[in-house]
Amino acid sequence: MLNIWRNLDWSILINAAVSVIPALICITLHECAHGYTALLLGDTTAKDMGRLSLNPLKHFDIMGFVMMAFAGFGWAKPVPIDMRRFRDPKRGMAITAAAGPLTNLVIALVFLFLYGLMVPLVHGTVGYYAALMTFRTATLSLGLAVFNVLPIPPLDGSKVLYSVISDRAYYKLMRYERYGMILLFALVLTGVLSKPLNIVLSFLLDKLAFAANLGLRLGSLIAGPAKGW
Repeated sequence: MLNIWRNLDWSILINAAVSVIPALICITLHECAHGYTALLLGDTTAKDMGRLSLNPLKHFDIMGFVMMAFAGFGWAKPVPIDMRRFRDPKRGMAITAAAGPLTNLVIALVFLFLYGLMVPLVHGTVGYYAALMTFRTATLSLGLAVFNVLPIPPLDGSKVLYSVISDRAYYKLMRYERYGMILLFALVLTGVLSKPLNIVLSFLLDKLAFAANLGLRLGSLIAGPAKGW
């Protein structure tokens, strides 16, 4: 029995466990960005329904969370938006939708910087996992941004795309939003999206590596001659 446990590949479960807190951070700030942007543009729906909250449980979607923890791409429970309250409904919806991925991009930059800063400064097992969770927050946040810009309803990219088409076509497409979720599930579960999304994610991580390098330089100056793990 002990040999069976020893021979199991625990890497998947460890990877998922390390992703729990980072995933909660990413989805919470993503949805809050939508809600606060909508509020600034005149829509109080999210505020009225108690969704302008940093409590992750307010934004938790079990399937989207599991996908983020295991696959690196996922979604949260959408913040309610009433586009009729915007002065310019289509433009307001596009700005509100774009706020989520843009916030995730900023989160990725901040946590890449923190990761670089930690490398020369932290030591031991606890330090290793703290740095790993910091880096995972950056990658999951970037993955959430990349995933959400896909022009498939109800993802944010579809709302930005629809802002440039005619009103008639826009409202017609919005009626079919629920079917987009079925398509999305199919694409995710079959793994069709995994390869192209990972290619884009790797490209963006390479371009944003400067943030980690800045943190590393600062951390090295603070640490002096001391070496990290």
